[in-house]
Amino acid sequence: MVAARYFRICSCFSRATTLMGLKNPVYALLFALAMGMPVRAADLFITVASTTSTQNSGLYEHILPIFQDKTGTEVRIVAVGTGQAIRLAERGDADVLLVHHKASEEEFVAKGFGIKRYPVMYNDFVIVGPKNDPAGVKGMTDAPAAFGKIAEAKAPFASRGDDSGTHKAERMLWNITERDVDSVSGTWYRETGAGMGATLNTASGMNAYTLTDRGTWLNFKNRGELVIMVEGDPRLYNEYGVIPVNPEKHPHIKKEAAQSFVDWLISAEGQDAIAGYRINGEQLFFVKPE
Repeated sequence: MVAARYFRICSCFSRATTLMGLKNPVYALLFALAMGMPVRAADLFITVASTTSTQNSGLYEHILPIFQDKTGTEVRIVAVGTGQAIRLAERGDADVLLVHHKASEEEFVAKGFGIKRYPVMYNDFVIVGPKNDPAGVKGMTDAPAAFGKIAEAKAPFASRGDDSGTHKAERMLWNITERDVDSVSGTWYRETGAGMGATLNTASGMNAYTLTDRGTWLNFKNRGELVIMVEGDPRLYNEYGVIPVNPEKHPHIKKEAAQSFVDWLISAEGQDAIAGYRINGEQLFFVKPE
C-alpha cells in the first residue's frame, strides 16, 4: 500500500536526519533528495466531514484505498450526522463535505462556505420494523401514510433525533402526516441522538420501526426481528452531494488535494468504484447519470 510505504520511508528519513544532525528542514530536504528518497508533504491527507450512513454502509472501506493508492493522499473521514458535518465544515475543520441533504448543501454553498456542490451518488431510504408488524404497514408504498399508521398504533419508533440527513428526511415525512411527534417523544416515539448503526441497534432491541438508508441496512448484521416494511415511495429518494470547502473562508484548507478527491469521486474511475460496491450481490449506491 502507498500509505504503508510512505510511513516506512518517513520513519527511516526521521532517524537518518536525526543521526546526521540535520534538524534544519532545508538541509533535511537536500539530504532526502541526495539519498533518492521520495519527498512528500508532511500534511499529505485531507479531512472529509461525512455521514454515519456512508461510513456504516462500508462504502469508504471499499473506495478510499483506490484513491489513496492512486494519489498517495490519505483521506480521513469524520462520520457524524449531516447537520454536524456541515457545522464542522463551516468551522474549517474539514477540507471536503460529503452529506445527503440537498437543501442544506445548497445553503452551505450559498453562504460561501463551499466552492461548488457536485451530485455524486444516490440510494433510497426504507422503513424497517418487526416481523409481527403491529402497525400493519408491510408492503405499503406511501411512506407518510405508513408513518400515520405507526402513530395511530402507538407502535415503538426509533428516531435518530440528531439533525442528520436521515433525521431531516424522517421529519419531512412526519410533517406530511401533520403529526407532532415532539409532543410524544419519550413514549412510543424514542429519539436516540445517535448514528444510523446505533439507531438500528436500538430499533432491533426495542422491536421498533425506524427509517434507515438502504446502504446501512444492507451492511447491518444485528437485525433481530427487523425486516423491510416500506419501500419504493419517490419521497424516499436519498441523494448525496460532495463539496470542497472554500479556502477564502479558511485559508488553511487544502484546496488542491480537496478538489483532487472531488474530481476523482465524480470521474469515471470514482463512479465505477462507487457502483461496484456490493453486499451479497446487491448494489448499495448508484451513480449520478451524466
